[in-house]
Formats: sequence, C-alpha cells, structure tokens
Amino acid sequence: MAKQYVYEIDGKLYANLTNRCSNACTFCVRNYDTDRRKPHGYEGYDLWLDKEPSAEEVIDALNKYDLASYKELVFCGYGEPTYRFDVLEEVAAYAHKKGLRTRINTNGQANAILGKDISERLCKAIDVIGISLNEVTPEKYDAICRSVFGKKAFDIMIEFAKLCVSHGGNVVFSVVDCIGKEDIEKARGIADSVGAKLRVREMIDE
Repeated sequence: MAKQYVYEIDGKLYANLTNRCSNACTFCVRNYDTDRRKPHGYEGYDLWLDKEPSAEEVIDALNKYDLASYKELVFCGYGEPTYRFDVLEEVAAYAHKKGLRTRINTNGQANAILGKDISERLCKAIDVIGISLNEVTPEKYDAICRSVFGKKAFDIMIEFAKLCVSHGGNVVFSVVDCIGKEDIEKARGIADSVGAKLRVREMIDE
C-alpha cells in the first residue's frame, strides 16, 4: 500500500491532508483496519501520513487521475482537514477549476482549532459542509468523541454550523442510526434550529 494524499472509493476522490484531530472518537475508522494485511489499512490504502502534504503535492496526486471522470472531491482522511485550512483552500480552488464539486467531512471545531473564524472562507471553498454531529447533548458527545475541548466541543460545533449557514453554506449534519429513533429526532431538531440538513447513516460493523 502506498501512502495516499488522494484516494478513490466508490467512484469518489478523497483528499487526505493530516493525521491530526481534535477528537479521539471511540468509533473512528483509523482504529479499525479494513485491510488486514498491514497497519493503517483502509480499503486497500495506507492513510496514515509520514508527513503532511503541501497543496502542490495534493494537486500533483489529483492529476494522476482523469479528473473529467469524477464529479466530487471530498476532504476526508484520518485527521480533521481544517487543521490544514490554507492547503484545503488552495486544493479546493484547483478542484473547482477542474469542474469538481467540493465537500468536507469535519468535526466542526475549526474555529477553536485555528483560533480564528474561518467559516466564511470555508463556505466559499467548499460546496457541501458535512459536520459529524454524532450525538445530541454535550455529555453524550464528549463520551464518544473525547475532544481536546471537552464538553465545550459540542457547542463549538453547533456555533460553527450556525456561522456557516449564515454565510450561505450548505451544511449537513450526520448521525449514525445506532443512536436510536428518539435521539435521531432530537438530532433532526438540532439541524432544523441551525438551518442545516440531517443525514442519518447506517451503522457499518467491521
């Protein structure tokens, strides 16, 4: 398995920018190898980075694919993509020039991570902002996501979503169906209050 700055799954391209994350989620895919042959294996790719790539390196990796055959570039790897926000912006701009839609999978803690408000810039760079809501209270979120920001992480995430919506961002919260019907409805209420959509994902057992 080669180290991957860009990888493909199910006909979509993904950009892998960092290992760093402000969460240590109990369910994170980086804890479970789908490729049993080697550590850090996921769908045949080694996504654990020895070094963080520059924008130029990510763009070079993108250009190894026939970009005309793809519709979307997703910023999603083993870490939180907004740690590399400047790189993300540059790569996203290149993707748009090539006719690709952009999407991010984020924990919504970017402003706390970076110490500044990047919500407006993110909305310009990214077409779909996917935020992992995961749970419906600060206590439940903290129990499974174990953020460096503690129980404050939940409110940090909600406020970030509100800011993105206020800038015209297409925000989609996500939860996994294993949280139960009652909490799914609570999650729907949170999404509605923010002006975001809700995606309920099916739990996948490895």
